[in-house]
Amino acid sequence: LLPYKVWNLLLVLGEGARRLHVSAAFNAKAKVAMSRFEPGTSISYEKLHENIDIVRKRLNRPLTLSEKIVYGHLDDPVGQDIARGRTYLRLRPDRVAMQDATAQMAMLQFISSGLPKVAVPSTIHCDHLIEAQIGGVEDLKRAKEVNQEVYNFLATAGAKYGVGFWKPGSGIIHQIILENYAYPGVLLIGTDSHTPNGGGLGSICIGVGGADAVDVMAGIPWELKCPNVIGVKLTGSLSGWTSPKDVILKVAGILTVKGGTGAIVEYHGPGVDSISCTGMATICNMGAEIGATTSVFPYNHRMKTYLNKTGRADIAALADEHKDDLVPDKGCKYDHVIEINLSELKPHINGPFTPDLAHPVSEIGAVAEKNGWPLEVKVGLIGSCTNSSYEDMGRAASLAKQALDKGLKCKAAFTVTPGSEQIRATIERDGFSKILRDVGGVVLANACGPCIGQWDRKDVKMGEKNTIVTSYNRNFTSRNDANPATHAFVTSPEIVTALAIAGTLKFDPETDYLTAANGEKFKLEPPNGDELPARDFDPGQDTYQHPPAESGSVMVDVSPTSTRLQLLEPFDKWNGKDLEDLQVLIKVKGKCTTDHISAAGPWLKFRGHLDNISNNMLIGAINIENDAVNKIKNRLTGEYGGVPDVARHYKANGLSWVVVGDDNYGEGSSREHAALEPRHLGGRVILVKSFARIHETNLKKQGMLPLTFADPTDYDKIRPDDKLSITGLATFAPGKPLKGVVKHGDGSQDIITLNHTFNENQVEWFHAGSALNRMKELQ
Repeated sequence: LLPYKVWNLLLVLGEGARRLHVSAAFNAKAKVAMSRFEPGTSISYEKLHENIDIVRKRLNRPLTLSEKIVYGHLDDPVGQDIARGRTYLRLRPDRVAMQDATAQMAMLQFISSGLPKVAVPSTIHCDHLIEAQIGGVEDLKRAKEVNQEVYNFLATAGAKYGVGFWKPGSGIIHQIILENYAYPGVLLIGTDSHTPNGGGLGSICIGVGGADAVDVMAGIPWELKCPNVIGVKLTGSLSGWTSPKDVILKVAGILTVKGGTGAIVEYHGPGVDSISCTGMATICNMGAEIGATTSVFPYNHRMKTYLNKTGRADIAALADEHKDDLVPDKGCKYDHVIEINLSELKPHINGPFTPDLAHPVSEIGAVAEKNGWPLEVKVGLIGSCTNSSYEDMGRAASLAKQALDKGLKCKAAFTVTPGSEQIRATIERDGFSKILRDVGGVVLANACGPCIGQWDRKDVKMGEKNTIVTSYNRNFTSRNDANPATHAFVTSPEIVTALAIAGTLKFDPETDYLTAANGEKFKLEPPNGDELPARDFDPGQDTYQHPPAESGSVMVDVSPTSTRLQLLEPFDKWNGKDLEDLQVLIKVKGKCTTDHISAAGPWLKFRGHLDNISNNMLIGAINIENDAVNKIKNRLTGEYGGVPDVARHYKANGLSWVVVGDDNYGEGSSREHAALEPRHLGGRVILVKSFARIHETNLKKQGMLPLTFADPTDYDKIRPDDKLSITGLATFAPGKPLKGVVKHGDGSQDIITLNHTFNENQVEWFHAGSALNRMKELQ
């Protein structure tokens, strides 16, 4: 018999997708799960401790918290080569989570694998396909009608292959994970770049592409380059107008959008205890904006309180018993340390156009005037996976109430996005929603909405210069509303609310006055709000579909005439030869995020149809030849056309091609479509100065060659009409650079050295044509 505590942990942690709800009140109203067991139940704390012990003795040094959790999930803790920033680790994650936009391609790939069931607890969350237009109820109803085919595919695929299904309206994937599946010490991967949100609950939660998720769902050890560890030491305590969001806004300003690449950001120090669990989640969530693999906080009493309040007191009790494994060892070493005194930290606002352009709120008005940014705030938007907790909504409502008491409403348009059905129901019950509506707000559906471009915005014309402020995480050009002239700023929900009331960036709520309806001047008092509801959370509607015990009769239909879903065909294998005379499709100038490579917004409806969504490939990238967007020269015809159109023409004529790019190529979302589309349209190589982590891995998974210039100045040697040959592929091996022969139109050539980060397994992906092809070869 298993020891009682191990058995109890398996019961508690192994329930995975079978955990329907989060609080005692919810469980009292919910259906009882058929079984609390699933394939691949989560490891026990005893197993975690055993692995940590093995690795600590091998390395003979204290371990950071992130090392404990990551190394605690090693497939082979005895034999695994461990070197930060160098070796690839083979890990056994505890679970997989997928949002509906990425789950389509992930499930299509899993179906292609031929496997009957997922090997670890997995869930699908419908949050990305709901467009913000009128309000929550109406928008959700319309989304269910418009996306019926996709929702049906995901629901039946989940039922067929043993994946839990959270229906549209459930909430945003990361909030659902925090409320249900994250716990101290878990290793979770999710097909969304903001999966690190779970780090606020002491979890290592990492964003990946769909092909990575397929590996884990297939029971294959998952590969991750051994992360470096950046320590952020927090001292002092938060107070007044300063919020958890300001911590990550400050860190983003320090590290920039690529400063965390290849590293886990680990927060520690006495200041941690002044931050709520959901506040810690906010900080970890936006760590994606500095390129970090993930972020994490040590287990503490704030996490215990949250676990208790969300119906997981049993897990909190076990975490208490194993706390030594859920905090960093004394004397552990970080690769780099940043120190922030929370008592001195001021409210920040970052942007526009990039999330690392940090400004104190007190200075943003002057900076905006100097740079010609519009001062009028057209729209304030609060919520999203980053800031939609009960505490966030309560603090925003406390400011709205002050304005209402003085006879004021928001001068700007104002939207509110609850993070989950549980949050929506609870803030409705506790009166926050009414206050936010009364001040002029519109409560949207429990979904991503404007944060990811699902916003049918009508108040400005396309191309009209304007400013919006949000509590979201990203503010890339055109991201929220498809308008490249929109200046989007990221800040806390409290500052968004204050600026929406004032209607201008030139308002500093710490020092400036508003004018009440009766003409008197007044200052807003600092926001306040309870960390968690005094009463239990209201669960709202039951929105979870449990996979059936028997699924043999479940049918997953994909119509051959569908415009939204398409079964996948395997990519071709490498032919054993060097890649000769690849045409430069486009030489990209400057920042090129996954939004530039595969836009979201209206394109989300094609996420399950590779050929249709490929029509958005690189349509947002700037062509260095003419500074134009989606206008490149077809070297076969001499005519100009859209990037996807020219790529299709090259493919039809047997001409493979290469994309040349700048630094941190593929920054942003985890969307693997940005890797699938180039492969589908005939691309073979992406050659850049540097890559964002997830995108580089996604390219490898699809049989592409992501390469970097050994000398970054070689970027300047490549002309838009060049051809490029990649030589040395017959001896392609880890750590061995390849050679590039750049052939210019005038007959001259340049020989350049090209680096890569492939390991032995990944080289096999290239040989097989994709990681999925390789998986099939090994079956």
